[in-house]
Amino acid sequence: MAASPILVADIGATNARFGLIDGRMVREARVLRCADYGSIEDAATAYLAAVGLAAPGTPGRPRRGAFAVAGPVTGDHIAMTNLVWQFSVGRVRDALGLEGLAVINDFTAVALSVPRLAEEDRRQVGDGAPQPGAVVAVLGPGSGLGVSGLVPGANGRWTALSGEGGHVTMAPISDRESAVLAQLRKGFDHVSAERVLSGPGLVNLYNALSILDGREPAALTPAQITDNALAGTEPHCVEAVEMFCAMLGTVAGNLALTLGARGGVYIAGGIVPRLGTLFAHSRFRKRFAEKGRMRDFLAPIPTYVVTHELPAFLGLAEAAGAE
Repeated sequence: MAASPILVADIGATNARFGLIDGRMVREARVLRCADYGSIEDAATAYLAAVGLAAPGTPGRPRRGAFAVAGPVTGDHIAMTNLVWQFSVGRVRDALGLEGLAVINDFTAVALSVPRLAEEDRRQVGDGAPQPGAVVAVLGPGSGLGVSGLVPGANGRWTALSGEGGHVTMAPISDRESAVLAQLRKGFDHVSAERVLSGPGLVNLYNALSILDGREPAALTPAQITDNALAGTEPHCVEAVEMFCAMLGTVAGNLALTLGARGGVYIAGGIVPRLGTLFAHSRFRKRFAEKGRMRDFLAPIPTYVVTHELPAFLGLAEAAGAE
């Protein structure tokens, strides 16, 4: 008898992405608006109905589930950070007729996707080769900055570290970066890495660079800044994205040193994959290895951009113990 698929969901403040996963194959992916449903079990039930698996005992109905949520996971009771949904893991499991339900933080799910990535799901930037069985570092600039590490364990299983590494203090490397961070400190008590290495961080960089050069910044979104940089049409957008890439290299190198990440450093999130060759030719890799006496330690460590469209789903399969 074929194993039943795993019901997976990546639940953010606005949308809940559901799917079914067998190994690393995602199918029946659907996006539901959270505002249209009163609870997480209502949304999950609606998804199962939409794919013809609502009735208990239906062939192919999932018996296990794994959900990623945007917020802390510390026990059975889950309160979403930017969504009114609150729920009991046990109650949702029973309501959906599942034998097991794993609920983990959304970036933990992204981190756990790394062991399941195929070669076509990642793009290497620079040289280096992973050391088998070594610790892996993962960063994800998106709406915030997710940071994690993967520690190998017995039987090929991995443990994802849960921390708040996105909120480490951002350190400047050049006079221009020092000036930008000084400008940002006028508005923030603490200028963390997330204040510059995220979607809102791109806006912060663009605004600060414009002000430093005596120009009134336009009201641009992160996507507009990226588009302008890729087109080379606005100098401060170009510089903001270039500084973003360089600063990401600094933080990635710091994380690799802290964790001893000889298994590689993976960059996930929605921003970097869009940059394509601009990122590959940026100062990211140079700054990653620019650590003085530790250059020889960092140089062999490979750095990758995660290009899989739904890495959290792969991580959820890992969390659920799928083969």
